[in-house]
Amino acid sequence: MRRTVKFVPLALLLSLTAELAVFVVVGRAIGFGAATLLVFAASLLGLVLLRREGIRAWRGFRDAAQSGRPPGGQVTDGLIGLLGALLLATPGLVSGVVGLVLLLPPVRRIARGGIQRSAERRVSSMAAGDLFGPRRVHVYRGAPQQPAGEQSAPAPQPAPQQPSAAAPPVVDDGRAIEGEIVEPR
Repeated sequence: MRRTVKFVPLALLLSLTAELAVFVVVGRAIGFGAATLLVFAASLLGLVLLRREGIRAWRGFRDAAQSGRPPGGQVTDGLIGLLGALLLATPGLVSGVVGLVLLLPPVRRIARGGIQRSAERRVSSMAAGDLFGPRRVHVYRGAPQQPAGEQSAPAPQPAPQQPSAAAPPVVDDGRAIEGEIVEPR
């Protein structure tokens, strides 16, 4: 976390420089007054969308919570919409374009998937399950496969034991089940 905090002033300086450079280029192309009006109109649109996206995010979270579904998808989608509207409301042409792109549904879906994968890597499986719901898993039945180049000696077969009444049932005769976690689309 500290490494990223070091780069925040540099990122702000670079974004400010990019905004000014793009404004000058657009101002020369369409005129200073038209460029100023364009920035003002984008900021006004961003303020209107900020309110709409905030209400939409709250309703999505509330509906998911009331229906008992994990609210992670709605919260993430709402936060991406709020970020897009906030960037659009920020005076500047580059931030306005980035904000407008974040408001597009296909881009929002891609960003939501990236944020969800990042969150699942950073928090425990239990917390990720509570937030985004259970993961889907593809299960492959059959003998476990050894990675290439590894040779293993056959494991000695244990003597058959009589199952006791208190012992839990053994799933799949104690063999490993191979599978992969499938990311939701």
